[in-house]
Amino acid sequence: MGFLVDSQKDGGIGFLGGCVKTLIRRKQVDSADGNVHGHHQLAKELSVLHLIAIGVGSTIGAGVYILVGTVAREHAGPALALSFLIAGFAAALSAFCYAELASRCPSAGSAYHYSYICVGEGVAWLVGWALILEYTIGGSAVARGISPNLALLFGGEGSLPFFLARQAIPGLGIVVDPCAAILVFVVTGLLCVGIKESTMVQGIVTTVNLCAMLFVIIAGTYLGFKTGWSGYELPTGYFPFGVDGMLAGSAVVFFAYIGFDSVASTAEEVRNPQRDLPMGIGFALSICCSLYMLVSIVVVGLVPYYAMDPDTPISSAFAAHGMQWAVYIITAGAVMALCSTLMGSMLPQPRILMAMARDGLLPSFFSDVNKKSQVPVKSTVVTGLCAATLAFCMDVDQLAGMVSVGTLLAFTMVAISVLILRYVPPDEVPVPSSLQDTIDSVSLHYNRISGGSTKKKSKAHASISKDSKLPLLVGKNAPADYPDLVKEDPSVKYVLSEEKRRKIAGWTIAFTCIGAFTLTYAASNLAIQWLVRYCLCGFGGALLLTGLVVLTCIEQDEARHNFGHSGGFTCPFVPLLPIFCILINIYLLVNLGSLMDAVYVPVAHAGEIYGRRSSGDTLA
Repeated sequence: MGFLVDSQKDGGIGFLGGCVKTLIRRKQVDSADGNVHGHHQLAKELSVLHLIAIGVGSTIGAGVYILVGTVAREHAGPALALSFLIAGFAAALSAFCYAELASRCPSAGSAYHYSYICVGEGVAWLVGWALILEYTIGGSAVARGISPNLALLFGGEGSLPFFLARQAIPGLGIVVDPCAAILVFVVTGLLCVGIKESTMVQGIVTTVNLCAMLFVIIAGTYLGFKTGWSGYELPTGYFPFGVDGMLAGSAVVFFAYIGFDSVASTAEEVRNPQRDLPMGIGFALSICCSLYMLVSIVVVGLVPYYAMDPDTPISSAFAAHGMQWAVYIITAGAVMALCSTLMGSMLPQPRILMAMARDGLLPSFFSDVNKKSQVPVKSTVVTGLCAATLAFCMDVDQLAGMVSVGTLLAFTMVAISVLILRYVPPDEVPVPSSLQDTIDSVSLHYNRISGGSTKKKSKAHASISKDSKLPLLVGKNAPADYPDLVKEDPSVKYVLSEEKRRKIAGWTIAFTCIGAFTLTYAASNLAIQWLVRYCLCGFGGALLLTGLVVLTCIEQDEARHNFGHSGGFTCPFVPLLPIFCILINIYLLVNLGSLMDAVYVPVAHAGEIYGRRSSGDTLA
């Protein structure tokens, strides 16, 4: 991969200018005919079914067993299914953006790679470390939630062997979890064997989890028709907290969809990324949304929302109808969900480390790929050691919110990258075929005049960056031997107007993002004086609306058809869809702290809630 660097001299820029220039330089995307990474190449073993297993397994965690009760009691009531539907629609916006970029730029770097190509090195560095933090903390938090559930399956708290049970270290106030560390090491070893083998195991574990959820749906539907769906026959109606409560609930359950982006990190290992990646992301998200809605419809119908247990809503709903044994099936589903989420959390991080090492942002140690298994074994081992250490000796619940911060930041940058891809692609634009011979002859003659060596024949694309010295594209530097080329050729006017259009589009995208942040921050911060708050809302809304109008009116860049690997998924409703996605993600980022404190329960805490209770306690 190359970089878009300045080919002109840096005279007068200085140290500060050089630093800024380094932060905003962008990496060129690999094309379908580009160079292969050689010993860095990963094994192309994944199909659509593998991607669906990764997406569903990484998304459906034990948190859904808790969110159903919490959000129904405090926000949505019987309208919980609509909250999941709206949240699924919001997640689909990010999924569309991921699908286009993953199929056009199939690299292991995921959002880091897209940010480097479209935005710049500084933002890519930030996104890369946010993703590393997300996957490390997320995997550790999930691992610590597994041992309590295993204890419940084997007879209750304290039933695990001594070498697996949690132990408190006297004098240090630390509770170590050997079971969590061992599970992390097992998953690490499995990931080192090969991507196909690890994905197959994840598919089996995910299937068990899905069977548990299907049991909840089928058995719950039977009980609902038998008892008359008492949860829906309430005098408060379908919206006891109003439509605002239902929308607030959708903002909370949005975090139940975090995880499908793990599919994009395996893009380099997919056999046919242009076809399989969009299908894998789309099917995985559709399955998760459907299961969430069906489970919420059944559980809310069995028990009135105000009577639901916020800690164990599904188990208590079945226990209220005399099915005490169902707690074991539900707990087994929670264990499988946690194990699948653990694998989904640890799979992407070694590939992020490998991508950053390829670009020189990390030591080359992390970019090595094992010749036999064709996976980044060294990066995987380092990831496993870090996650196992955190899971063994740290209470990561306080850091679990950072998982959502990293994900939302990645979602936002992916949506911005789609806008940049459509309006200001960073590397190349197509040149009309009628001008190709003229461009070749002019370039050849110009190189001979300037004393340069004869270059290879120009391809069907030419750079339009400001650093380009091709005389036809620069215009001002056209050789005197061809005075009529610039004056009479209409394509020169096309290139000049295209440069102006790119500048307008670039500034419009920047101001649109500023407007989205200003609007969401002012609308969410009630501490701001009302006059200032309304002014900021108006200013941000005006920038956002103006940006949407401008991007709708101006034409998209023709280079988008040839960006990276052609023939991939095309994101619909540009620029409306990416801008709406940016607005939603920034809103969730701004309000993340209050959402975490008020309602959202991290996955690890969700697992411990099931594990701390014995079978009798849960049914009570």
